[in-house]
Formats: sequence, structure tokens, C-alpha cells
Amino acid sequence: MKVWKLVAGIFSIVLSVIVLFQSCAAGVVDAIEDQGGTSGSAGLIVAIVMLAGGIVSIATRSSQKKGANIALLILFGIGAVTGLAMHGIYTDLIIWGVFCLINAILALINIITGSKNQPTL
Repeated sequence: MKVWKLVAGIFSIVLSVIVLFQSCAAGVVDAIEDQGGTSGSAGLIVAIVMLAGGIVSIATRSSQKKGANIALLILFGIGAVTGLAMHGIYTDLIIWGVFCLINAILALINIITGSKNQPTL
């Protein structure tokens, strides 16, 4: 799982920049249409959460503690729920929400399998 955390962290940081620019464009379109759309703001939240998740993932890649994986599960879970539930006109947010969901599932798998590998005292 060490490799997954490094790769997911790098992808999350790089993709968060793309999501940030796309959400800014979606926010401008939301403002122009003036129909009360929130997909630009939702994209901004997903970008921030992806950036934070990527940093945590890289920083804790060699850690076997459950706390790091729980933090990843919470961060990527928030990104997944926000991206999938609030996409609006910004349909690319569904893709980024699925990416966050995959990372959250892998963090959950790491929590479940990591507890079996640790010796009991």
C-alpha cells in the first residue's frame, strides 16, 4: 500500500490544480447564468480536499498507523460526496468524485488489512 499512497498523493496534487482551474471556469459560468448554481464552489471544495488528501497520502506513505488511513478516508470521502452530489453544470466533477471515491475505498481496505498485519501485544 506504500506505492498506492505515493501514486495517489502525486495524482491528487496534480489533479487538484486541474480541478481548481475547471471549478473557477464553472463558477464564472454559474455567475453568468445566474440560476443559483453551486458547481464552481463544489469544485473548489473538491480541489482543496484533493490537495490535502494528496499531501497527507505522501506524508504518511510509510506509516502503518490507522490514524493516517482514517484521515485519508475522511478527506477523500468528503471529496467523493461533494463531487458526486453537487456537480451541477460541471459534469467533470463526477470524474473527480469517482477518483476520490476510489482513494477512499483503498484507504478503507488499508485500514481493514492493516489491522491484521500488526502484531498484537
